[in-house]
Amino acid sequence: MALVTLLAVTALSALPANAAAWSSSDKFGSWSNGGYTVRNDVWGGGAGAQSIWANSYSNWGVWADHPNTGGVKAYPHSARNVGKKISALGSLTSSFNVSRPGSGAYTSAYDIWAGGNAYEIMLWMNKQGAVGPIGSYQTSVSVGGHSWDVYKGSNGSNQVFSFLRSGNTNSGSVDIKAVMNWIRNRGWIGDATMNEVQFGFEITSSSGGLNFTTNSYSVSFS
Repeated sequence: MALVTLLAVTALSALPANAAAWSSSDKFGSWSNGGYTVRNDVWGGGAGAQSIWANSYSNWGVWADHPNTGGVKAYPHSARNVGKKISALGSLTSSFNVSRPGSGAYTSAYDIWAGGNAYEIMLWMNKQGAVGPIGSYQTSVSVGGHSWDVYKGSNGSNQVFSFLRSGNTNSGSVDIKAVMNWIRNRGWIGDATMNEVQFGFEITSSSGGLNFTTNSYSVSFS
């Protein structure tokens, strides 16, 4: 009982000084706000404790204590559903700003779903520690406002296209429609319907407890 109490106190201590509008330590806790959904999403095997807080869909964070073992443990994120075919989009852009730890193993990444979740497009804006993409290296390209190394593969359930930014950044904007058009032009995907645009932290390890914060995040489309 003492250990459980200690863990609870530790998790709560990671919340902002002023009480957040929403918080949860439930593995799959979620909160709808402003047309977005914020999710704790502790989905991986061997995960440790993780608590999430949010003032809005744009400003949220987690305290996570995942063991130093391989495999993704969680992907806390904020998501907006688009629901339009690529060709029907006049624009699809997003911006973000994060504060992240200098230790552990994780990425700050977009996870973009299309074609009824048949296609997963990951945009790694930064990475820390022993992490790597699914699939094999295809090419390098400058598109959507950034330069990337592109990987293509499958996780057994869907096709995965991973764009690893050539250098880490904690803030910026990305033209997601331009990225999707580039993928279409290579013949990897058709005129698929865009589902959720998610942004968050894909955490493999954060032993001892680390704080990850999204200072701002938004998705715009027309």
